[in-house]
Amino acid sequence: MRIHLYMGSFDTVKKSGVGQAICHQKAMLQSAGAEVTENWQGHADAVQINTVFPGSVWAALRAHHRGELVVYYGHSTMQDFRNSFVGSNLLAPLFGRWICFCYNLGDVIITPTPYSRKILEGYHLKKPIYALSNGVDTGFFAPNQASRAVFRARYGLLDTDKVVISVGHFMERKGILDFIKLARALPDAQFFWFGYTEPSLVPTKVKNAMLQAPKNLHFPGFLGQADLREAYCGADIFCFCSQEETEGIVVLEALACGVPTVVRDIPVYADWLENGKNVYKASGTAGFVRAVSKMLDGSLPNLSGAGRAVAESRSLPRMGQKLVELYHSRNAPTRFKRRVAQ
Repeated sequence: MRIHLYMGSFDTVKKSGVGQAICHQKAMLQSAGAEVTENWQGHADAVQINTVFPGSVWAALRAHHRGELVVYYGHSTMQDFRNSFVGSNLLAPLFGRWICFCYNLGDVIITPTPYSRKILEGYHLKKPIYALSNGVDTGFFAPNQASRAVFRARYGLLDTDKVVISVGHFMERKGILDFIKLARALPDAQFFWFGYTEPSLVPTKVKNAMLQAPKNLHFPGFLGQADLREAYCGADIFCFCSQEETEGIVVLEALACGVPTVVRDIPVYADWLENGKNVYKASGTAGFVRAVSKMLDGSLPNLSGAGRAVAESRSLPRMGQKLVELYHSRNAPTRFKRRVAQ
């Protein structure tokens, strides 16, 4: 089986979850024995497309013209576009129509979770929709005491300092406003938000909140994968206040690194993360303050082992096998099965 992984506009998304998903797909397919190409030379059984730029539409049309099947990944929804960049709420309905147009160019649509599949089904798309996790590299993201020491030395932290981190763009939807309030409520802990967004895209409300953030909250910027792994390993808690996700790759990375994790209690986690079993869940700033305080003082059990098990269940080799099984699934369209069976 030969799969063309479309890489158009990769530089635009490489620092996002979509960029990570593309990299994960390559590793997943290769681990399952599929041949992966990133160019149009030679014939492919299918073309996997992850972005919704104009070039992606061209790629889907070209693949159909060549007689190749199109697998369109539904990473984005109108719901998670809201409360993101400047003007996103105004543009959300238009964005919703655009992604429907893009996704309908696929022979099948793959989205990370049953929750996001339910949302896409509500758009009345014309193509079959499957749920398959983006996966996580559990070999790369893993508990490591040496990484913990490196992270703490880099930021001048003692081993006894309490450290809470989060990762994401500077978006209200990502929960940055709650994270700032959380840091202000817990002045004895050190808080770090890793990520970067072009200032012109950051809403004024978020910019002002960041300018007024307490001194125990730090914004070091975007981190590469190796440095991010050290941050996970060096933290006492990963706190993800995001209000809407289709999965949340950073949650999987944190769980894989064995850092105790608290997330917002939102529907996307309902069927795979359990409060008090593998993560803690909170609703609103007060809920995060209570959960993080109790996690830091040890009055709540450490769930890192169970969290690591969740990540291992979504390792890249396991997800790669499921992806190949999907290609050959009896529920897949007949033309789809016939092509990949050749």
